[in-house]
Amino acid sequence: MVATSPSSTSSRLSSHLRGHALLETPSLNKGTAFTHEERQALGLDGLLPPVVETIEEQSVRAYKAYLRKHDDLERHIYLRQLQDTNEVLFYRLLLDHIEEMLPIVYTPVVAEACQEFSHIYRRPRGLIISYPLRDQIESLLRNRPHKDVSVIVVTDGERILGIGDQGVGGLGIPIGKLSLYTLIGGVPPTQTLPVILDVGTNNEERLADPEYLGWRHERITGDAYFDFVDQFVQAVKKELPDTLLQWEDFAKAHARPLLDRYRDQLLTFNDDIQGTAAVTAGAIFSAVRVSGRPLRDQQIVMLGAGSAGIGVADFLREAMVADGLSQQEARSRFWLANRDGVLHSQRMDLSEEQGVYAQPLERLANFPRSLPNNQVGLSDVIHKIDATILIGLSTLPGAFSESIVREMARKCQRPIILPLSNPTSKSEAVPEDLLRWTDGRALIATGSPFPDVDYSGRKMRISQCNNVYIFPAVGLALLATRARRVTDGMLLAAAHALAGQSPALTDSAAPLLPALTGIRRAAIEIAFAVTEQAQREGLAPKTPPESLRDAIIASQWAPHYPSYL
Repeated sequence: MVATSPSSTSSRLSSHLRGHALLETPSLNKGTAFTHEERQALGLDGLLPPVVETIEEQSVRAYKAYLRKHDDLERHIYLRQLQDTNEVLFYRLLLDHIEEMLPIVYTPVVAEACQEFSHIYRRPRGLIISYPLRDQIESLLRNRPHKDVSVIVVTDGERILGIGDQGVGGLGIPIGKLSLYTLIGGVPPTQTLPVILDVGTNNEERLADPEYLGWRHERITGDAYFDFVDQFVQAVKKELPDTLLQWEDFAKAHARPLLDRYRDQLLTFNDDIQGTAAVTAGAIFSAVRVSGRPLRDQQIVMLGAGSAGIGVADFLREAMVADGLSQQEARSRFWLANRDGVLHSQRMDLSEEQGVYAQPLERLANFPRSLPNNQVGLSDVIHKIDATILIGLSTLPGAFSESIVREMARKCQRPIILPLSNPTSKSEAVPEDLLRWTDGRALIATGSPFPDVDYSGRKMRISQCNNVYIFPAVGLALLATRARRVTDGMLLAAAHALAGQSPALTDSAAPLLPALTGIRRAAIEIAFAVTEQAQREGLAPKTPPESLRDAIIASQWAPHYPSYL
């Protein structure tokens, strides 16, 4: 149906669709921007108002309609409806108002949209692969709306952000993620496919809701679950062998086993493990340079030891080794804790991945023990060691208390503090408090968006340590070079490239991460670093740097209307 993607004003599109069918196809519809000549040739006369508008004029009108919505969920619904009506205009509107709308189309508002998915459902988008149809997955994939797919984002809806099991409502996450692949990375929207593996839900509220749209059954577990996922992966390998498959919001028990099982079989990565690790590492690399203390000398305390936390620790540990430490020395600098206290060698509840960071029990011998189970807690660690980096991936709001932060700041001139849990209600601390408790010395990035903070007569922008800095650029890199795999080395290269663009490198009071208004340009530089690393690892064809950069820029789709004539 489509001859070329609408990446520039000069591109030409051919379509066998005419009239109302053309207007009902979001990837082709231009609405009032169809020219008089196009309207006559495509059977659109009389179906549109007589005025021909530019996309700029359409964006202004759409923004006014957006502002009339009375709350953030209604604004999210409006944007999703626009996406389902006119995709090019949807992305142009987002690009015109990226700082304002990114939190609406994705975190934190997407969390509420997932909770309300069955109540706000309007039109189909993506694929819902329910367990009862497990023997038909190949045919379900063949029902995809567009044949050429570059990126799939898949979830099973079990661990959505910080709000847990949402069943089929988890589809809102892949839809939102892929919107950002297009908005920032420039992956053409027709080449994206959101997927939910509907294996039931253990959320009693969803099961009791008469309007719930998912498979009304408790979650499938054990071998039956892994067999179902494998059927999906094998179908993807057969139907779409060169497509990037991104795993999103899987529970800890499934996330790493699935990544480990398939990472060498196809083009795939887990955004919660590797994407979160890369963007966090990027923020920390820039903060470390501002602090003046090398990475190898840092003492890292982390609250939250799930798949995301372990992924962050793994990336930072490898960076420490690259900075001159042995593996054992690097591991000794990590103090990971969860609700049950610090990970140590005598705890019997640790996974293999967590065990890597278990401190020898004897090292904790003289630590205070404030937890009810006589375990060492976060506060105990902060009061005992000279912590320099504090990371939160716990979904425990307010866990970084005033006493903890003040004690850290007492022993560290530029404490690096990253409360990364989202949505906003789950954040371990509020940036305004962190600045006040550290006399403005803290280097901060958060998981959810926070407003600017007025401190000592200066307005300070708070960086959102959002995976959006990483995964769209990875998608762009793969689109441009057709690399065969995604590796930790490629994502670590992305982290270093992100750190290199930090405004704080030239102004120590500036944010750790670049502004969202320049994020598409940043994506090009990050994609370039990823592709260079892929070439070094032998996973992409060798290309001269100048040609490589040109290929990346040429691959980045932009929201401009094509001509049909």
